[in-house]
Amino acid sequence: MSQSTIDAFLGIDIRVGRVIRAEEFPRARKPAYKLWIDFGGELGVRKSSAQITDLYGLDELKDRLVLAVVNLPPRQVADFMSEVLVLGVPTDGHRKVVLVGPDHEVPVGLRLL
Repeated sequence: MSQSTIDAFLGIDIRVGRVIRAEEFPRARKPAYKLWIDFGGELGVRKSSAQITDLYGLDELKDRLVLAVVNLPPRQVADFMSEVLVLGVPTDGHRKVVLVGPDHEVPVGLRLL
């Protein structure tokens, strides 16, 4: 792997966050939720639109730890500004998304290395 490839990867800031609020997002073109995720410290709470409705109910999301890219430009999704990209693995022909996150309790804000 070349140094520039490693540098490109290290330029992606992926952090642990805790979902503190989740709501239906009826204005989204594809079924999605609005998420408010606490990254602690300097990042604080950031918003995200996530197309995860096939596998997750709103009640399952609160307090869940997730990984998200936090250094991409915000993106307007309908009437909602998505500030971070929550990471997931597509399954079932890309129709369903499984969230990626730590399998043990860790402090929010930690960076993926």
